[in-house]
Amino acid sequence: MSMFLDTAKIKVKAGNGGDGMVAFRREKYVPNGGPWGGDGGRGGNVIFVVDEGLRTLMDFRYNRHFKAQSGEKGMTKGMHGRGAEDLIVRVPQGTTVRDAETGKVITDLIEHGQEFIVAHGGRGGRGNIRFATPKNPAPEISENGEPGQERELQLELKILADVGLVGFPSVGKSTLLSVITSAKPKIGAYHFTTIVPNLGMVRTQSGESFAVADLPGLIEGASQGVGLGTQFLRHIERTRVILHIIDMSASEGRDPYEDYLAINKELESYNLRLMERPQIIVANKMDMPESKENLEEFKKKLAANYDEFEDLPAIFPISGLTKQGLAPLLDATAELLDKTPEFLLYDESEMEEEVYYGFDEEEKPFEISRDDDATWVLSGEKLIKLFNMTNFDRDESVMKFARQLRGMGVDEALRARGAKDGDLVRIGKFEFEFVD
Repeated sequence: MSMFLDTAKIKVKAGNGGDGMVAFRREKYVPNGGPWGGDGGRGGNVIFVVDEGLRTLMDFRYNRHFKAQSGEKGMTKGMHGRGAEDLIVRVPQGTTVRDAETGKVITDLIEHGQEFIVAHGGRGGRGNIRFATPKNPAPEISENGEPGQERELQLELKILADVGLVGFPSVGKSTLLSVITSAKPKIGAYHFTTIVPNLGMVRTQSGESFAVADLPGLIEGASQGVGLGTQFLRHIERTRVILHIIDMSASEGRDPYEDYLAINKELESYNLRLMERPQIIVANKMDMPESKENLEEFKKKLAANYDEFEDLPAIFPISGLTKQGLAPLLDATAELLDKTPEFLLYDESEMEEEVYYGFDEEEKPFEISRDDDATWVLSGEKLIKLFNMTNFDRDESVMKFARQLRGMGVDEALRARGAKDGDLVRIGKFEFEFVD
């Protein structure tokens, strides 16, 4: 049996930008040639692309790290380094991508060929040709490439199906799927025969077609992790119509109406919005003794628990084994699908806001803390980015970095916190003395 994997945690790292170059023109008959160092190339993005040929996230079980190439360094004669190619990662339809740290949804990939950049490559560092000014016509300044975006992602596969079959184990979901589609699910007379979701396409007599998913049987407590339910309940979220299969023969010794209430409770406990989906009750195994009597009793209990102004769910008696009553059920399902809209899986609070790569004036550009050894520690996204892009092999670049820190207000902030002349200041692994 092929393995089915519907969740995975991976790390992605976009390529760094190439370093800018410090170079000068040295050509015969060209005096005082000036700077000629080119910019570095752009780092490669990490891009997810939907591939309808994939069915699981199994490829991510053994390969959990994806790293794009970095851009080439700048060259002499003012030539730019080559930009790196993007890293294409193929994912199955229905893959939801979350930021593993925040839990926010980054994107929901559902259409074949759909692309999304999950990690942006860094821009290339500028060469010294970019820093020439009338005051400094021959600068020995260049930038390192910008680091590529790095993040940990949680992938969830939620299969694409119009209709979901739910119900207790052994109520006949797999049998029904096998007779209304060309799917060949494993069928057995024991609980949890179905341990992976099965998909099939239905075509009605009137020519309508829709996708049906047979989901592993639920049991009481599934939404809290009992049985297989919690592992596969996520796959119901994309369905628009739910076929609630009930064993009307009560062959397992359970009350059909209690089964109906128990499954709905699990759906509601897992996600309140699942109860917004219209349900059709499928009274299965009507070829068995006592099924007719049990169905009448079920209808009475159902009616007693609904207000007179509420519409009762439609009930279709069928037999998956003898194929009785299937045509009316499929026609009603297709009709209900036609008038049922798509359900949004995520609201705004669950979605990550569109990424903004500029600097927000309200965002603090740096933070100051103090280590146990009395060293002042500087941190902050903007400050670390400037640090990483500084070429510390060139004195002019170091002085430029010092001016940038002063312009950000780092010197004043350290002084206000009590820093004194000669105190050590650390950025990452780099240390220097504070000069008042």
